[in-house]
Amino acid sequence: MTITQLQYVLAVAEHKNFTLAAEKCFVTQPTLSMQIQKLEEELDIQIFDRGKKPIQLTPVGEQIVSQAKNIVSESGRIKDIVDQQKGYIGGDFKVGIIPTIMPTLLPMFMNNFIKKYPKVNLIIEERTTEEIIRMIKNGQLDAAIAATPLHEDTIKEIVLYYEPFVAYVPENMAAYNKKEFEVEDLDLNLHNILLLQDGHCFRHNILNLCKAKGLGSDNHFQIESGSFETLVKLADEGLGMTLLPYLHTLDMGEKANRKLRHFKEPRPSREVSLIYSKKELKLHIIEALRSTIAGVVRGAITFQNVEITSPLQKK
Repeated sequence: MTITQLQYVLAVAEHKNFTLAAEKCFVTQPTLSMQIQKLEEELDIQIFDRGKKPIQLTPVGEQIVSQAKNIVSESGRIKDIVDQQKGYIGGDFKVGIIPTIMPTLLPMFMNNFIKKYPKVNLIIEERTTEEIIRMIKNGQLDAAIAATPLHEDTIKEIVLYYEPFVAYVPENMAAYNKKEFEVEDLDLNLHNILLLQDGHCFRHNILNLCKAKGLGSDNHFQIESGSFETLVKLADEGLGMTLLPYLHTLDMGEKANRKLRHFKEPRPSREVSLIYSKKELKLHIIEALRSTIAGVVRGAITFQNVEITSPLQKK
C-alpha cells in the first residue's frame, strides 16, 4: 500500500470517474486504474462498484476512503514540518474564497503576494461558505477567506477586516433624499429591497440584520440575482434598492456614487476572516497571506465602530 495509491482512490471517490480522476492526478487512466486494482488485490476487497454509473464506493470502500483522507493529509504534514523548520515559504497552497469577496479582494492583494512570495503556488477556488467548510474539514483546502463567525469547532478564524454594508438607492425612491441611513429605514423599504439569491452568505447577512432589528420577514424581499452587478442595474431601472459590501463600491463611477448611502454608526457590517483547520501546519504561508492582505486592506477599510451580523442562514 502506498500514499500514491490512496491519493488515486480519493480522486476517484471525489470525481466518480476514472478518466477524470486520472486527469486531476496528472497520470494516464490505465496507470491510475492499475494502481487501484493492485491495492484492491492486496486488501482482497473491492473499493469501487464499477458496475454503477457513476462509479460508487462499496460499503467497505467508504470506510477505506474515510481513513485514506486522514493518512494522505497527515503524510503531507511531514513536508510542512520540514518547510516550517527551514523557514521555506513555497509550494502549493489551496485557498477558497466566497463569491461576494473574491472579485474585489483578490485583485487587491494577488500581485503583491506573488512578488513577495514567488515560490508559493496559490491555487484559488471560488466556493460557497458551505463548500469551504466541507473542503477544509476534508483537507481539500489549506485556507479560505469568508464571512465569519462560522462557529465551527475545528476551524480557526483570523479577522482580516470589517466591511460595512452600503445602501444603493435609485432616484425614484424617497430614501434617495436621505444623506445617511439607519437600519430602521430598511423597514420602510422591505418590499423594494433587491438581494442576492439563496446560497449567498451576504444575503443571509442582510436578512439576519433585519431580523435582529425586528424588521419584516423573508417574503417581503425580492430575490433577483446571483451578482451585485445585476442588482445595481435593476436598481438603476428603478426596480428597488439594494445593499452592497463596501469594497464593491470603491470602483463605482461618479453617477453611481450619488446613489450610495452609508449607515450611521455603529455601521452594520460583515466580518471577513482568513480561516483554516486547527490541524493545519502551513502556518508560515497562512501568516504570509494574512500580512499581505492586511497591508493592502488597511488603507481601504479603517472602520472600527461596526455591528457584525451573522453570515449563517437562520431558520
